[in-house]
Amino acid sequence: MSNLKAAITGIQGWVPDYVLDNKELEQMVDTTDDWITTRTGIKERRILKGKGLGTSDMAVEAIKGLLKKTNTHPEEVDLIICATVTPDMQFPATANIVADKIGAKNAFGYDLNAACSGFIYALTTASKFVETGTHKKVIVIGADKMSSIIDYTDRATCIIFGDGAGAVMLEPTEDEVGIMDAVLHADGSGRHFLHQKAGGSVKPATTETVLAREHYVYQEGKTVFKFAVSEMANAAVDIMNRNQLTADDVAWLVPHQANKRIIDATANRMGVSTDKVMINIERYGNTTNGTIPLCLWEWEHQLQKGDNLVLAAFGGGFTWGAVYIKWAYNT
Repeated sequence: MSNLKAAITGIQGWVPDYVLDNKELEQMVDTTDDWITTRTGIKERRILKGKGLGTSDMAVEAIKGLLKKTNTHPEEVDLIICATVTPDMQFPATANIVADKIGAKNAFGYDLNAACSGFIYALTTASKFVETGTHKKVIVIGADKMSSIIDYTDRATCIIFGDGAGAVMLEPTEDEVGIMDAVLHADGSGRHFLHQKAGGSVKPATTETVLAREHYVYQEGKTVFKFAVSEMANAAVDIMNRNQLTADDVAWLVPHQANKRIIDATANRMGVSTDKVMINIERYGNTTNGTIPLCLWEWEHQLQKGDNLVLAAFGGGFTWGAVYIKWAYNT
C-alpha cells in the first residue's frame, strides 16, 4: 500500500476590489446594518464588476499567485478541479477555461458542484489522485461569482453572499502531514429549501422564468439554518472522534463562512475556543466555495507544520462534511 499523502503546499486567494457594505444595502432593500450584523455577522462583501468577467477570472488571479508561491510552471500542473456553483458557462467546465487562461496545457480538469461544501468535496476528491501516485501537482479551486445569481430585491439572500476565489496546490508527501481523513454527507431532500428554480434541464430558461426571477438563489432560511447548525457541527465532532482528537489537539477550525451563529455553534460543539476559529465573514460574506480557501489564505502566516486543522462546511443540496488536515509547511 502506498504511503503517499496529499499535502497542501501552497494557498492563494483573490477578492474583487468593489465593496458592497451594509449601508449600501440599506439603500437597496428593506434592511439595516444592525439587522444584518446581528443575524449573520456580515458587514461587507466583495462584488466582481466589469463586463464579461466571471468565476474563471477570479480563479485565474488566485492561481497566478499560487504558481508563483510554489515555484510551479503552468505546464507542470496535472489536474485542476474547480468547485463552483457559478460556472462561466453551462459547459465547458470552468476548470478547462482556467487551464487555458493560465497555460496549463498538460492538465485535465473538471468542475464539481456540491454548493457550499464543494471545496471540501473537491479537496477530498483531488487527494485520491495524489495518493495513488498518478498525479503530482493538483490545483483545487473554490470560486464563485455569487452576485450573478443573487436577487438584489430579496433581502433574505442578497445580504449574505459575495464574490471571491481561493486555490490550493496539492502535492504528494510521505511525511505524516496532509489530508488525513474526511467525512462527507448529502441529503437530496434538502433541495426543496435551498436551490435555483430555473436554468436546469427540468426548467430551462424562458422569458417567463426570467420575468419571474427564477434564476436567482432561493432559500428557506429557517430550515436551512436549523439543519446547518446541527449537521456541520456533527461532521466536525465526528472527524475529531474518528481521529482521537481533543479540542486541545485542534490548532484551527476552518469553517465555511455561512453565518456567524452557525460557526459559533460548530466551535462550541467541538469545544474549540474562539481564538482558534478562522472567521472573515464580516468582510467577505458567504462566497460559497471560496470561503474556506480564503480563510486558509488569510491565516497562512499563522500556520505551522504539523498543525491539526478541521475544515467544516454545509451547503445546499443538502451537502455537508469535514476534513482533517495536518498542515504541511511553515511560512
